[in-house]
This record gives sequence, structure tokens and C-alpha cells, in this order.
Amino acid sequence: MRERTDLETRLDSLKKLDADLDDAVTLIELGEMEEDEKAQDEGVEMLRALNKEAQRRQVEALLSGEADANDTYIEVHSGAGGTESCDWARMLLRMYTRWAERRGYKVELIEETSGDEAGIKSATLLVKGHNAHGWAKTESGVHRLVRISPFDSNARRHTSFASAWVYPVVDDRIDIQINESDCRIDTYRASGSGGQHINKTDSAVRITHIPTGIAVACQMERSQHKNRATAWNMLRARLYEQELERRQAETDKLNASKTDVGWGHQIRSYVLQPYQMVKDLRTGVVSGTPDEVLDGDIDAFMEAALAQRVYGGGPESVEDVD
Repeated sequence: MRERTDLETRLDSLKKLDADLDDAVTLIELGEMEEDEKAQDEGVEMLRALNKEAQRRQVEALLSGEADANDTYIEVHSGAGGTESCDWARMLLRMYTRWAERRGYKVELIEETSGDEAGIKSATLLVKGHNAHGWAKTESGVHRLVRISPFDSNARRHTSFASAWVYPVVDDRIDIQINESDCRIDTYRASGSGGQHINKTDSAVRITHIPTGIAVACQMERSQHKNRATAWNMLRARLYEQELERRQAETDKLNASKTDVGWGHQIRSYVLQPYQMVKDLRTGVVSGTPDEVLDGDIDAFMEAALAQRVYGGGPESVEDVD
């Protein structure tokens, strides 16, 4: 049923593109016949919008991986920079939340660890929607922020780092076997807001897969049983993503594994001062409106990264943003 719904949605979108194209061409022809420049301009704008939509649909057609249609987890971690990086991690978390909401996806906060003074040290989002993982998968990597620090009384410019790691929700079609003897399960009290019950019982669960060192945690549910079930699902997803990364490394020179959250490993730079620019260091895509990007308008970066994965290419060398 899911595959049928997907095919019906794609066919409907193609039919709509075809119908809108006919409408735009007809409007331009009528405008030319009646010498109505306003109608002609409106038709041209319709064609431009259709071209943009067709390009987006073309990129969407590239989402053919075995887990691309699945829901996805997005982990955000603060890096080098202390309180600055914790605040930057919070901004990055909001960016992905707003991106998901813009696309009509459902978003759930699975785990969050607050920073010592501000922001967050880490957090995990569950994004639910068709092709959620396919769209978000290229966001894994280190993100660098340059701005005048709101925490610096001398108003100096600071550089902060945070990382995002994306992995798919594993559904029933994908069989991941985990030996429980290879795992360590810890329970603890949830941190942050959540009511009296959630903060007075050991409802939070952390599972560590000892052979790989992968650790996952869930603390958002009142029930330890529910948190444990969610954590097991997260661990299965992480192990599956690790396998996908191994396959990707065999066919692609790009290293998909995790790197240090610091200098030399960033995939994108966000500069707010002294000028405003967001630059993807893999594809060379640039935006001069960082406020919109931080409000979730990141489709252009995702589309370029997806196309680069499939077709290759891209800039031979991209200079870092100072």
C-alpha cells in the first residue's frame, strides 16, 4: 500500500505539471493575441515556477536507495566552542525542525541533553514522512558558525562547531540482528522539563553496543518500557546506517564516517558577521540569506548534494569561508 501510494503521488504530480504547463502556454498565447503584457508576464512566471518544481521532482526521483523512503533520525551534537557550540547546536536543531515542518513532516524530539549554561549538548529528532531519510541523508557532517557572540561582553567574533548525523528508521523490510549480550543497558533519570514523574524515576534508557561503541538514548516517554523500545529501534537504525556507510565508502571516495567536530571536517559554513553567507563546501552552493537558511530553507543544499552523489562532479576545490 505504501508503494502504491508513492506511485499514485508521483503520477498525480506529473499530471499536474503537464496541466499547469498547458495553462501557462495558453495564457502566454492569449496574451500575445490580445497584446496583454500582464497576461504574458504572468504566464512566464508560471513557467519559471514550473521549471523550479520540475527540477525538484527530478532530484526527488534520485531517491531510490533501499531506505530513502523511510522515516529518519537526525542527531545534533555540539562541538568545539563550549557554550557557543551548545547554542549553535540548538540553532541547528531548530533549523532541521523547521525544515521538516516546511515539508509537512511530523517531528518528535526523542532525546535532549541541555548545555551547562545555554543551548544543548546533544539532541535526537525523529522525522516522519515519505522520503524523509532520502532528503536528509546528505546533511551528515560538521557545520561551522561564525558570528558576534551573544555571550561575549566584548562583542568579539567567534567560530562554533556542531555536527549532524542522519540515519534511517529501520522498518520490517530490513532485518537487523542484534545480540543482546553485546549491549549494555543503563537507566537514569531524565533531565530537563517533563513533569514530576519523568524526573523522579529512572525512566530514561541508554543502550551501548559494545562491539561498535554506538550509544543511543531515549528519555522523552514517561514509561521506561517505551523508552527502551525506542532505544532498541534507534540502535537497529544506527547499525543499519553504519552498513550503508561502509557500502558507500567502497564506491565513493567521500568518507561517510563520523569525524571530529572541529576544524577541517566541516561540510557547510554559516557566516553571520562580518558579512552574511552560507556556503556548502562540498557542492559550492551559496546562499546570501542565512536567516532563511536557519529557518529551514535548506532544500537547495540538499538537492545539490543529492545530485552530486548520483552524477558526481562538483567543484574540484572549494575554499573555506573565512
